Amino acid sequence: MSALTLYLPQDSVVVAMGADAVADALQVAAATRGVALELRRTSSRGLFWLEPLLEVEVAGVRHGLAAVQAADADSVLTALLAAGAPTHPKAIGPVAEIPQLKRQQRQIFARAGLTRPVSLDDYQTHGGGRGLQRARTLSAAAVVEEVLQSGLRGRGGAAFPAGIKWRTVQQAQSASKYVVCNADEGDSGTFADRMVMEGDPLLLIEGMKIAALAVGATQGYIYVRSEYPQAVATLRAAIAAAEAAGWLGENASGQTFHLEVRVGAGAYICGEETAMLESIEGKRGTVRAKPPIPALAGLFGQPTLVHNVLSFAAVPGILADGAASYQAMGMGRSRGTLPFQLAGNVRFGGLYELAFGPTLHELVNELGGGTRSGRPVKAAQVGGPLGAWVPLSDFDLPLDYEAFAARQAMLGHGGVVVADDSVNLGQMARFAMAFCAEESCGKCTPCRIGSTRGVEVIDRILHKQDTHANVALLHDLCDTLLHGSLCALGGMTPYPVQSALRHFPQDFGLTPEEAQP
Repeated sequence: MSALTLYLPQDSVVVAMGADAVADALQVAAATRGVALELRRTSSRGLFWLEPLLEVEVAGVRHGLAAVQAADADSVLTALLAAGAPTHPKAIGPVAEIPQLKRQQRQIFARAGLTRPVSLDDYQTHGGGRGLQRARTLSAAAVVEEVLQSGLRGRGGAAFPAGIKWRTVQQAQSASKYVVCNADEGDSGTFADRMVMEGDPLLLIEGMKIAALAVGATQGYIYVRSEYPQAVATLRAAIAAAEAAGWLGENASGQTFHLEVRVGAGAYICGEETAMLESIEGKRGTVRAKPPIPALAGLFGQPTLVHNVLSFAAVPGILADGAASYQAMGMGRSRGTLPFQLAGNVRFGGLYELAFGPTLHELVNELGGGTRSGRPVKAAQVGGPLGAWVPLSDFDLPLDYEAFAARQAMLGHGGVVVADDSVNLGQMARFAMAFCAEESCGKCTPCRIGSTRGVEVIDRILHKQDTHANVALLHDLCDTLLHGSLCALGGMTPYPVQSALRHFPQDFGLTPEEAQP
């Protein structure tokens, strides 16, 4: 009997594209031919235009067949059973040679497409666990110093230096401390957190365990939105595997650390760290006034280290290879890599993990292939639904926190949504205000009332009602939201509004002069 081992992703996005049907069809075709088929369900590589991507190893090299459907099962199996690299209309050759993959510097996603998500053997075979192993040989202060020296900044949007947070929690005097992962990935066009949780959850667990060792926490929580059921199930299975291996639990490897998944109801505001903490405590998700900061008085009033998924996921690599190795990647104060998530009207949408420094043009036009529609690129919204609309004239911007901040924009969580020249950015500015009004927790007046008034003011501008006065009012309103809101929901809503008004006044029916404050 012939034997064959194949690799097929099981992430939710690939399942939505028919991967389960492909798996079933391949099993049926193999049984009919008397072939012993081992189909390993792995994580996705994030090259979504190629999914479902079926892989086979030939002489130690993974070869791919792209966009495989259930109807292709029989012909694919014929090609795979032949000697040598598969020859088939959907064969794309060695996967590692795909240009969009070859140009990346994958650190967080180094195992993407290679490992089964909850297999501890797969994880360790491909380098997992080395960071935790080294962390156990260091003092808590030395682990914190390693993170500080790496230059890692929070990947949740604010880009605050991670090591400073760690040191603050570590030095706080308290009998109880917590480590909390904010996995409430609610930004449009973002999916890197989901890919880690569904594809490499042991990486997140390792990062949180290292953090717990460093700051002295014995309890951790991963807060996931209810719209991610597969991520929740995979995380819970991975936690069980980590407990069985002695990574987690009572007196686990010298220090007790329990980890639990908490599922949120899907409120966007719970992506804000204090609203998330309120939700974990069983309360309505509303923003807390700061100070005190969560690092001193967070979950249940105790010192709490809060990061998002990508921040914790970067930690094992930093500890495994050393701070200097991480610091060597990137530019300026933006060190290491960021998984950029390219979505919207783009030809090659997917995940691109790059060291900071390439330009937006390289990401969107060279790696992303321009628009899927074939029309000219008009702009890209970078940093989620509250990110600025970046015009083509600024596509020379390097992907760097400070470079974007200097142009009144932000990198945020790394989401990039591409729009062609058919999109009306006046309407998108209105959507930003409406989104803020819909998702506001209602605690502060600028966000609760200002966003509703903002929709009304933009409507009056679009309908050419007292244009001069309403443009001035919109700018004043944005200034109030920016400086008066309790959190980033209200504080950043002006970014997409004012960037659209500044760069695309014609979409509001205005001249550049009329759009000025």
